[in-house]
Amino acid sequence: MVTNQNEEAWNQHNYEALLNRHGDPAVVAEKIKQNPNWRLYPFNKYFDNLSGKKVIHLMGSNGIKGVALSLLGAQVTIVDFSKENQAYAKEIASAVELPLEYVVSDILSIPIEEHRGQYDYVLMELGVLHYFIDLFPLVKIVSSLLRPNGKFILHEFHPVSTKLITSSGKKHKVTGNYFDPAISKREVAFSKHMPQEKREDTEEVLQRKWTLGELITTVGQSEMLIEVLEEEPNHKIHDIGLPKTFTLVARKI
Repeated sequence: MVTNQNEEAWNQHNYEALLNRHGDPAVVAEKIKQNPNWRLYPFNKYFDNLSGKKVIHLMGSNGIKGVALSLLGAQVTIVDFSKENQAYAKEIASAVELPLEYVVSDILSIPIEEHRGQYDYVLMELGVLHYFIDLFPLVKIVSSLLRPNGKFILHEFHPVSTKLITSSGKKHKVTGNYFDPAISKREVAFSKHMPQEKREDTEEVLQRKWTLGELITTVGQSEMLIEVLEEEPNHKIHDIGLPKTFTLVARKI
């Protein structure tokens, strides 16, 4: 039920929202070409030389990160269940004249035997973990995709900022329960880029927000060795001192 509802939400009006937010795919492609590394900040430092390396971007969305990786020499596969994301990503890749494999699928339903042990890197980033009500199946798939010594790079919003604190200017309030495991309903992320009348008829998504402890425990019990957990600060002047994002790097044993 959770996956079906979220998939339906991400296949309504998403292409239009991408145009409203990012613009014409050909124009976006030119911007990416100017500085592909910048599109991968701050986790780009955890990639080695990408020339010829195979990267799979799980929940790779609109293809902007995937195209940046391609421009840096990687062979890129994106997995995402939004056909509208796929259409936008393919147009960007076409504009830079680079191949981009795009698998339209829920992560837990990908044909794993076709991809097992094929990748040097598995990438996930920004606003993805909360779509899983159980992290163990996800981490098992990530580990299965990696070659020996391959890296899992996860760049995600810090749970202090998503589960606990609400900021308004100089004021910060503890408005959430960090340890709350509840599944909640939210507007789909791209809805803020839609006209109000279309926001009202777009399905909501179901989310389960995770603590750092839950994530680290799950990855630590897999066939991967955690090498890095970097907590990154919020750079807004009133939010300096609060964590905004984190990057986790784990290597396949």
